[in-house]
Amino acid sequence: MSQNLYQAGLTLLNAMSRHADVIMQVYLSGTLDETATTPQVVENLKKLGIIWRPEPEAELRLKSAVRNLLENSLHDERNRQIDANIGSALAGLKTLAGHYKEALHHGRFAESQAHINDLREHVYGLTESLGNSVRVLFSRINNEFGYVVSIDAKIRENELAQSQVSDMLSQIELFRFDELSETAGSNRELRLLLIVTLQQAFSRVTQELSIVQARLLELLGRFREYRGRTRLLKGFILHQEQHPDFQPPDYTQLSKVPLLFNQASKLIQPAHADVNSVVHESVLQELVGRIKALQRTPKTSDERKGGQINVTRQTEAPQIENQLKKAVEDYFCKVIDSGQRLTALDYWQQQKLDCDPEVWIYRVIDGYQSLPLEEQQYFALDTNGHPHPDYSGNFIVEDVELGLR
Repeated sequence: MSQNLYQAGLTLLNAMSRHADVIMQVYLSGTLDETATTPQVVENLKKLGIIWRPEPEAELRLKSAVRNLLENSLHDERNRQIDANIGSALAGLKTLAGHYKEALHHGRFAESQAHINDLREHVYGLTESLGNSVRVLFSRINNEFGYVVSIDAKIRENELAQSQVSDMLSQIELFRFDELSETAGSNRELRLLLIVTLQQAFSRVTQELSIVQARLLELLGRFREYRGRTRLLKGFILHQEQHPDFQPPDYTQLSKVPLLFNQASKLIQPAHADVNSVVHESVLQELVGRIKALQRTPKTSDERKGGQINVTRQTEAPQIENQLKKAVEDYFCKVIDSGQRLTALDYWQQQKLDCDPEVWIYRVIDGYQSLPLEEQQYFALDTNGHPHPDYSGNFIVEDVELGLR
């Protein structure tokens, strides 16, 4: 049986080699011109299954298997189709695995070797088919569907490619590695083929298809932008042909300038420190390290000794807190009585408060924010200061001004 296959294969390959020019002409033109060759050559190619006649009156064409072989070998992406029939392939793999385990169980080692060889060919064929499908998609994307000319045709090809990607993703979901693991069992050869090889192909194809989807969407947006600009240009040319004496008005003299011409020039953004620059990374790390550094001086033995507790110092903090709270209340009452706006530092100087001015400003802001919302509506608290000279978005508060609404 194998010898007959060997001879039939040699006959087929020799015929394809002898009549390579005829086969390539049929591949490029789509049909065979029977007047350009002899009837014996035509009959020989028909007998070998290289060409065929779909209908009695139809012209001779290449068999799909021969065309697929040429498309795959020549990397011709014009009519390449993506094979996404993974479900039947997986069912065939499970069937062959069952044949292999049964033959191995009954001691038919020659038969089991033949089944494992068939299974290996099917697994490698499936992984090759997935890889070729992804390669076809990448080839179409890289040349931007250059085998078609018009933008509309490119958009249709892009949408077809997106549907093929969706079909492949839905077919890839048919991989059930838990079921394949049960089918393989503890057999090393089956686990290597059904688990390791297929899982590697599954991971690679899934990642590549996600990249393909993103690039197809980007390419589709670009094609639609080109089509919009082309339609706009064609419409303008048609308008010029129908109205050759058309003169655009002076838009600067109009009261309402069209949005197309009402475009302001770009503003130069103020310079600021770029915290994302890799060049300044070492300097920023040094600055952050200084901020987080804790300088602890070791205590001497005398300082570690127990000392007397001064109760008066502990009672000073609540007293100062109460004084600041009372001063803030007096400040708010004065604004209410006078009805005039008054800054916190002016009041601090008038009353000669015994506290740091920055602490006093924080206490005023805290007193305003601690008021209920209905009471905050009666006051207006404004900040006085200047923006940071180096870091944009940072505002340095120098004083606050309180007034009535």
